[in-house]
Amino acid sequence: MERSLSMELVRVTEAAALASARWMGRGLKIEADDAATTAMRDVFDTIPMKGTVVIGEGEMDEAPMLYIGEKLGTGYGPRVDVAVDPLEGTNIVASGGWNAIAVLAVADHGHLLNAPDMYMDKIAVGPEAVGQIDINASVLDNLKAVAKAKNKNIEDVVATILNRERHAGIIEELRSAGARIKLIGDGDVAGAINTAFDATGVDILFGSGGAPEGVIAAVGLKCLGGEIQGRLLPQSEEEAERCRAMNIDVNKVLLMEDLVRGDDAIFAATGVTDGELLKGVQFKATYGETHSLVMRARSGTVRFIEGNHSLNKKPNLVMKS
Repeated sequence: MERSLSMELVRVTEAAALASARWMGRGLKIEADDAATTAMRDVFDTIPMKGTVVIGEGEMDEAPMLYIGEKLGTGYGPRVDVAVDPLEGTNIVASGGWNAIAVLAVADHGHLLNAPDMYMDKIAVGPEAVGQIDINASVLDNLKAVAKAKNKNIEDVVATILNRERHAGIIEELRSAGARIKLIGDGDVAGAINTAFDATGVDILFGSGGAPEGVIAAVGLKCLGGEIQGRLLPQSEEEAERCRAMNIDVNKVLLMEDLVRGDDAIFAATGVTDGELLKGVQFKATYGETHSLVMRARSGTVRFIEGNHSLNKKPNLVMKS
């Protein structure tokens, strides 16, 4: 992939963030998601690449989506796989909460997991605990492994997990082990990526969430030297059949190389609302401020980018020329 593609992709997440941030706190998650998706499509159309969405939003959210198989880019340039979540945290934006982001991941063609939109069981850690986790092991064993790798007591380990009824058992195990817990309402891409940044205070992510978010998180953690393991969780025979049609073994543990192959991939995200890692969009008199993160696996480069966007000169968030 071209080196310049990293900065081009930030324009995509910036536009999605600016568009969806207008809906913060207004209780309209579908409208916020639609705004992000439309803006993301518009800017993708200006990016010099031949992209194909291999895993993205779907029926789970009942919202406008960048669908699997959709072509993105100008049709010229590198041929790439794309994983997208135009607005990770639709409920967060609707309620004005924390950690909503616009996020995407890109890799060379054939290098991202091509799978239906469904739930995925996940466990993720940052660089210090790579090789120490096992999605088939108990919560306690994984906590012990992470604590040892990071030279901590279990009581000092912070686990993050989506606050869902389906996670009640895991949460009880975490509490019984004495670990500290950060429950998140939505946004497990941010939760997974946070394990690789000391400033967030998060050591490990547990639990199930969307499969597209799992692939996007895998790209982010590949750039950061972290690790995620996953397993698809079909909720119906129809979903299981879709997996079989795509030659996916739902019983297989998906390791990093299954989720994102090769040595090159790009991750880009822009904050929509404030979070531990990224600041949310701020609107001033005639411009909007954004805070973004872009990373490339091959170079190991991690960039935080602050942008000021003229809303007069770029009212539709994209300049065609």
